[in-house]
Amino acid sequence: MIDALDRAGHRVTEPRRAVATLIADRAGHFTAADLVGDARARRLGIGRATIFRSLELFTELSVVERLELPTGEHAYVPCEPIHHHHVICSRCGRTAEVGDCGMTAVATEVGRRTGYRIETHRLELFGLCPACSDPGDARPDPPTGA
Repeated sequence: MIDALDRAGHRVTEPRRAVATLIADRAGHFTAADLVGDARARRLGIGRATIFRSLELFTELSVVERLELPTGEHAYVPCEPIHHHHVICSRCGRTAEVGDCGMTAVATEVGRRTGYRIETHRLELFGLCPACSDPGDARPDPPTGA
């Protein structure tokens, strides 16, 4: 995150470094409130506004992505600044990045059918990660075309 700030010509301030460290120390997705709590617990002396501004900047630089959780809440996840999708555990919040998965072809087809020029797309899948899955809870794969 610090390298991304530097490459984009943004100042690398101590508060931004602190927010980057808070993010790096998190496992899975997190909320801005989580970071505020972490900053207070560590007595870092950075405020809520600094955390929100830093998250906004890291999101613009594509090193953090904002997620829309099924609950309607917003969360964030650190990620590589390349196009990808996320699989998110709905129990523990663990995330995994997934490549294209054929979504580019789907977006192209949607554009062809609707006449829209698709500029970007985003896919977030929610379920249980292997650590949270109950082995007895195995469900059959959905039928082809579902």
